[in-house]
Amino acid sequence: MIEYFLANMWQVWAIVAIVCLILELSSGDFFIICLSIGGVFALIGAALGINVYWQLFIFAIFSLLSIFFVRPVALRWLHKNEPNKASNADALLGRTGRVTEEIKVGGNGYVQIDGDMWKAVSQKDIAVGETVRVIGRESTIITVDTL
Repeated sequence: MIEYFLANMWQVWAIVAIVCLILELSSGDFFIICLSIGGVFALIGAALGINVYWQLFIFAIFSLLSIFFVRPVALRWLHKNEPNKASNADALLGRTGRVTEEIKVGGNGYVQIDGDMWKAVSQKDIAVGETVRVIGRESTIITVDTL
């Protein structure tokens, strides 16, 4: 059976390329598709009758080249209309929340935003239950103001 696979490596590389394409559909980060590109080039090498070791070398080289050259271009091209999205705590700026523990000037309280509790400070006293907007942050402490 091994002799069959060695004699028909183009089929193995075709399966590798197709499986990688299917897996890419579930991830969407354009990493696995680079392995699929390497599989296509190894398939071409197998169809030309190149040795199995050279096919593996071709697969590795073209996969790496794809990761470094194709993936960044694909990411830029496919995400070009999306603004740079803030992540983690930076995504809190501009969000609104509800005060769960009174915030006094010079002190701190707590604000609930989407189910998460954040330590908050303010330039004025804010009572429990008021709706506030995040206007800044320092580490894990947010600065809020009333709406």
